[in-house]
Amino acid sequence: MRNLFYFLLAFLTVLACGVESSYENAKIFRYNEPTGINSLDPAFAKQQSTIWATHQIFNGLVQMDNALNITPCIAKSWQIDSTGTQYTFEIRKDVYFHQNDCFKDSTRRVTAHDFVYSFNRLIAPETAAPGAWVLSKMENITAKDDSILIISLSEAFTPFLGILTMKYCSVVPHEAVTKYRNEFGRNPVGTGPFQFKMWADNEKLVLLKNEHYFESSPENEIPKLDAVAISFIPDRQSAFLEFSKGKLDFLSGLDAGYKDELLKADGTLQEKYASRIDINTLPFLNTEYLGINMNTRHPGLRNQKFRQALNFGINKKEMVKYLRNDIGTAANAGMVPNGLPGFTSAAGYGYHYNPEKAKELIAECQLDLTTLQPIELVTTANYRDLCEYVQNAWKKLGITVNVNVVPSSHLRELKAKGDADFFRASWIADYPDAENYLSMFYSGNFTPNGPNYTFFEDSLFDSKYQEIRKEVNDSIRYSYAIMCDSLVMHEAPVVPLFYDKVIRFYHKNIKNLEGNALNTLELKYVQKL
Repeated sequence: MRNLFYFLLAFLTVLACGVESSYENAKIFRYNEPTGINSLDPAFAKQQSTIWATHQIFNGLVQMDNALNITPCIAKSWQIDSTGTQYTFEIRKDVYFHQNDCFKDSTRRVTAHDFVYSFNRLIAPETAAPGAWVLSKMENITAKDDSILIISLSEAFTPFLGILTMKYCSVVPHEAVTKYRNEFGRNPVGTGPFQFKMWADNEKLVLLKNEHYFESSPENEIPKLDAVAISFIPDRQSAFLEFSKGKLDFLSGLDAGYKDELLKADGTLQEKYASRIDINTLPFLNTEYLGINMNTRHPGLRNQKFRQALNFGINKKEMVKYLRNDIGTAANAGMVPNGLPGFTSAAGYGYHYNPEKAKELIAECQLDLTTLQPIELVTTANYRDLCEYVQNAWKKLGITVNVNVVPSSHLRELKAKGDADFFRASWIADYPDAENYLSMFYSGNFTPNGPNYTFFEDSLFDSKYQEIRKEVNDSIRYSYAIMCDSLVMHEAPVVPLFYDKVIRFYHKNIKNLEGNALNTLELKYVQKL
């Protein structure tokens, strides 16, 4: 049995290398996913690593451009009735699923019926999809014929079109799901610019160009790459070395292991890399934060003034400068990030660094810090430096925090089960609306059935949040969003750290690698010279 294991491992390694070497002269875009990918089923596209990969394979009714405008995709047009509850989509007639043995004739055309199947599958209890919540307002979905899809909502929900751009809402063929069943996530069949070729666990995932992609034309061939090869190197420093040697085309985000090697203190490239590497930065709808489980038994974390003191006790501007080379903005306001309507930097709003105020609040708590049990802050290795920074900041206030570094998969499990009292997390917008951030604090979204990992509950917040979801007047919605964000900050179930920026490094032979504030990895337009 042991010999068989090593034989299979060697075989998969050779296969992974062989697929890419067989395309030696082809235009292959190579990037690394250090956290790995668990599934290529879009119904489970919860983590960024999965979203990026499934984005290349699947399409939905609509999509988002670089300015975050909602544009046609498989639906070439749509209409919304006067009540805001009925959406009618006209489906293109030239979209085909990737070729696969699950089809009688190798492939077939996508129809409105496929979206009925895909959406019902997403919300079916037996699917147990983490994305089922995005269709919670959908009351009915029907196909009038092959080309007309009608979705009815239980009430008006302004962000609905934005939600439909999420990978959860991709179209999948029932034939493939029936054929592969629980293995569909390892045998994905979509309509996207790239199609699945092979996947060797912990080694490589390879996607090949879809020669019949519906957005392509003789005047503008899409995609322009021949293939995408995704490696799974868990050590970010090792991945950086592969990138610096030209074996990876693209590097996303900052890591303490290489940030000073690549960047100067002001966030610009070091001279030795400037001649061969390009850098791209833009605002990112991502709030990095520390979450507090409101059900905790820790006497400090249960105390509102203590939680407020934690917020006042961090010099976030200094933290971003020294730990992030100024890539990001101190989160001195709320959870809604700068760049979204609903964000405010009004005087007195949020938490600016004020250690004296923090000490006053701690004194009002009437807690004996000398006997108070240490607080365990759970994080992953790539955020250790950030958590050690806040650990030292709070130590100056007399608060003892122990930083517990765990694998990312374990942290996700702890959050989902509500087993972490204090944890580092990030919220990357699923769609560009303040409502998306506020959904983290709605009592109807307690984990594991939703994104409320802090178990925050407030009746006034809940009522105003419901108003935000159905209000069509933008100015009223934004005022409600600011009110809800303010309620959250007052109770302080979270410690916002910084509003992130997208930062991407790529070699100069890579062209048209653009991005947006959702940090979408859009490869269909990319060229490799």
